[in-house]
Amino acid sequence: MLSIPDAINKIHYPKNWEDVRKARERIGFDELFFVSLATQKTRIEWNKKTLVKPLKITSKDLNTFIKKLPFKLTRAQRKVIDEVITDIKGNQPMNRLIQGEVGSGKTVVAALVAYLIYKNGLRTLFMAPTEILAFQHFETISKLMEPFGIKVGIYTGSRKFSKGKGEGGKGKEKKELYPSRLTLNPNVIIGTHALLSAKIDIPNVGLVIIDEQQRFGVEQRSLLRSKGELPHFLTMTATPIPRTIALTLYGDLDLSVIDEMPKDRIKVKTYVVPEKKRMDAYKFIEKHIKNGDQAYIITPLIELSETLTTAKAAVEEFNKLKSKIFPKLNLGLLHGRMKGKEKSAVMDEFKKGKLDILVSTSVVEVGVDVANATIIVIEGADHFGLAQLHQLRGRVGRGIKQSYCLLFTESRETTSRLKNLEKIDSGLKLAELDLKIRGSGEVFGSKQSGRFEFKIASFSDLEMVEKTRRLAKELLQDNPTLDKYPAIAAKLQSLGKDVSPD
Repeated sequence: MLSIPDAINKIHYPKNWEDVRKARERIGFDELFFVSLATQKTRIEWNKKTLVKPLKITSKDLNTFIKKLPFKLTRAQRKVIDEVITDIKGNQPMNRLIQGEVGSGKTVVAALVAYLIYKNGLRTLFMAPTEILAFQHFETISKLMEPFGIKVGIYTGSRKFSKGKGEGGKGKEKKELYPSRLTLNPNVIIGTHALLSAKIDIPNVGLVIIDEQQRFGVEQRSLLRSKGELPHFLTMTATPIPRTIALTLYGDLDLSVIDEMPKDRIKVKTYVVPEKKRMDAYKFIEKHIKNGDQAYIITPLIELSETLTTAKAAVEEFNKLKSKIFPKLNLGLLHGRMKGKEKSAVMDEFKKGKLDILVSTSVVEVGVDVANATIIVIEGADHFGLAQLHQLRGRVGRGIKQSYCLLFTESRETTSRLKNLEKIDSGLKLAELDLKIRGSGEVFGSKQSGRFEFKIASFSDLEMVEKTRRLAKELLQDNPTLDKYPAIAAKLQSLGKDVSPD
């Protein structure tokens, strides 16, 4: 390869295209190499942490929990559970990432691990990025823990209460969780960023679980770790990321993949709807709603963050649908500019069936499982990557009814790309296709696109990603402290947070 000074000179003053190719290869190599080196070095430092006491896991405890489940675990779930148990039975703190599609059963795996932690006399902290998702997990995990008398608490910015047997009876709402911790001690605490509050002192934390870990920064995750002396750490993501890239991005974590969906899940039928058939699609929606179904309508992402403009687009769409298209139906509106209590109230109405259609911006997680919601309409589908559309599609198909995903676009140029969703229902395959078509930015979505500000490199070059990951690993195996390579160590230190996984 060229030297860096030579590469920089050639990329600015190339004599031919070969100069450009070699310069891009050299600079891109450096960018990917230092990302991989940073994550793998973090892993080595994690493994040097103080040893933890191995947890006692019995097959009796494991089978007791599994037998109480209202469904059968998939082969992939059992494989991941085995990997996690191997970790927590060891004398080093677990640091594992579970990757699995929406609906693949990650939460059940997390609940089982929390149960095993409880059997060892320790607590679990479970952190979600939004209140809506926190309350979804609270309801799901409360139901799973109820047969064992395990108390589940919730701590968010707006609501603080606990469910569970004991101290007032099954399922009864309690007083504020903190500061009355002495009289009410949940075994599992679900929360949002509010859990990071310095005012909260939670003893005996043995496990920290983070849902959608890319939504939390390094400092936030460090704060969560500090809640326990040295807790086991389990992170989860539904973002489909090809394995080679995941190993580079999260080289400091062990990777588990739930690559199988429950057998009773019915494949969501997906259609790209041309503008001329829009009214027919509306009639289709109305017909299903009259038969008792519900629908989501997602408005397009206009800007990278939830702004007044984005919220206004949702409000305008809501008003148009309510007054002109579905005047006889009950519609609800959800967007990120609303307060937490307002969002929760709307989601609660939708979940209880009081709303026929939920109009929402795309940056709000409509992640509450509503088995009765069988249709999702995505406006401006051409604004999204295939993997993002696949994640949105996962909001329906949760029950026993056939579900549908309707993609609306005014762009003829993107129709062939969107048609892939009609044929492919694997998130990982769609993510790989996104890499080829649109490059790496869309694999991770707008919320993650700023994690690595590459000038030249691209995650779409899977061969280079794998090569740099392998070389970084070999280098650290030879010299974990990098004292033999002062120039590399100095550059890694100078890059600092720029190469740290977010």
